[in-house]
Amino acid sequence: MPTLATDVDALARFGRALADPIRARVLLALREAPGYPAELAEAIGVSRTRLSNHLACLRDCGLVAAVPEGRRTRYELTDARLGHAIGDVLSAVIAVRHDVTCADAAAGADCC
Repeated sequence: MPTLATDVDALARFGRALADPIRARVLLALREAPGYPAELAEAIGVSRTRLSNHLACLRDCGLVAAVPEGRRTRYELTDARLGHAIGDVLSAVIAVRHDVTCADAAAGADCC
């Protein structure tokens, strides 16, 4: 059974991943289907280098996996339940605070 420290660490990693808009967009894209860096970068509207840094972060957090396919690498969520969790978070946040923005986020501070 996971310890409280393990649970807190897992939630913190998930929160850090979601806290960055680019990483959140990557997770949303991978929630729909696995993807390749070039296509993900184009779809998200960032450079491949910038995307690569974010993919490395998501791999380090244990949220995405790199799957070699010949000369290419496909990225996917490490567990399909992550896609469901993202959907649940979106539903809960939208249901609770759909018309409210985080005032501290606009000021550049951490919040929520």
